[in-house]
Amino acid sequence: MFKCIDEIPKEELRGKRVLVRAGFDLPLDERGEVTDLFRVKRGIPTLSYLSHAGAKTIILSHIGRDPKATNEPVSRALQHHLKHSYVPDITGHAARSAIEVMKNGDVVLLENLRQFYDLEKANDEAFAHSLASLGEMYVNDALSNSHREHASMVTLPKLLPHYAGLLLRDEITSLKEALLPPYPSLAIIGGAKFETKDPIIRSFLGKYDHVFVTGAIANDVLRIQGFPVGRSRISEHAPEKHVVHHPHLLTSVDVTVQRPDGHASVKEPVDVEVEDKIVDMGPNTLTLLAPHIEKANFILWNGPTGLYEEGFVHYTHAIAEIISRRVAAGAHAVVGGGDTIAAIQESGISEERLGFLSTGGGALLEYLLKGTLPGIEALE
Repeated sequence: MFKCIDEIPKEELRGKRVLVRAGFDLPLDERGEVTDLFRVKRGIPTLSYLSHAGAKTIILSHIGRDPKATNEPVSRALQHHLKHSYVPDITGHAARSAIEVMKNGDVVLLENLRQFYDLEKANDEAFAHSLASLGEMYVNDALSNSHREHASMVTLPKLLPHYAGLLLRDEITSLKEALLPPYPSLAIIGGAKFETKDPIIRSFLGKYDHVFVTGAIANDVLRIQGFPVGRSRISEHAPEKHVVHHPHLLTSVDVTVQRPDGHASVKEPVDVEVEDKIVDMGPNTLTLLAPHIEKANFILWNGPTGLYEEGFVHYTHAIAEIISRRVAAGAHAVVGGGDTIAAIQESGISEERLGFLSTGGGALLEYLLKGTLPGIEALE
C-alpha cells in the first residue's frame, strides 16, 4: 500500500521541493476559459497542506490533447483558490530559475506537460529524469490520469521519494468499497460505446445486486432485446444476449425520443420510429429504478441518463435527488465521470449530499475493473 503525504512529519516537508502531479485537465469554452472548477477544488487540500507545511510546491499537470495548449487558463482558475505563480515552461531555464528563487510555502504551476506530449505519452525515461531534477519528492494527486503509463505518472515516482496526495488517498479509499460493495448494492452505468463499458458491466453483474444501464449504451441493450432504436446513437459492438438478459441487469422500459424537428416525447421502446432519436430514459424507468436506489446501502454512479449536453438532464437530476435522500439516510455513494458531475452540478444539489464525488472517469472504471492502476502501482 502507498504512503500518503500527511504521513510525513510536517517538519520534514519544510523547504523541500515537492513535485505534485495534479489532475487539472479542465474543460474550456470557446474563449479558452475554464468552465468547471470541480477538479481544482478537489485538488486544493493537497496543495494547501504542502504550502502550509512550508514545502516548495511545484505543480505538474496537462490540459487537453493539443500540445500547443497552455496552463494559463488553469492558473487563472486556480488563482481564485490558491496563491501561486505560473511559469510557461517545464524543464527549461525559466522553470529552473523560478524554482531556484522559491521561498518556503510558495506554489508554482508549470506548463502543460503535453507540450512534450510524445515524450510524456511514450513514458520517456530521459524526460522523466528531467522532471525529477526539479524536485526532491513526488506526490501523485491525479486519479484521473493514473490509468495512463506516462512519464510523469509511472517513471517519475520511481526516481524520487513518492507519496499519494490527500485526494488520491480519499479516492482509492472510496473506490475500494465499490470493489466489494455491501448488500444491497446498485451500480448505474451510462455513457456511450458499449464495448468500453462491457467488461465493467460483466464484472458488476457478479458483484452488485443490480446494474442499471443507461445513456447511449442503453440503446444497445434495447436493440438486442429486439426493439427499434430509430436514429439513436448505437455502439459498434453490441452486447451479448446473456449480458442483456442477465437477471441483475436493469435498463429503460420507456424512453424520451426527439424528432428531427426537435419535438420530444415519451414512448415505450416498441413504439420508437425510424426518425426518432432516443435522448433520455422515461418516467416509468425512473419508477422502476427508484426503489432500488431507496433500499441500496451502496450506490456507484458513472454516466448521465441522457444527452445532457443537449439539455436532457431531467432524469439525471431526479436520480441525483433520490440518491441524496438515500445518502442522508446512511447509504454510501460514489459518483464519477466528468459528464456525470457536470450534469449533477446543474441540478443545484450540493456535492456534500451525494456521497463521494470522484475526479476519475475512465480511470475510475479501469480501477474498478482491475483493482489497481499504473500510477498507483508506481507508488507502492
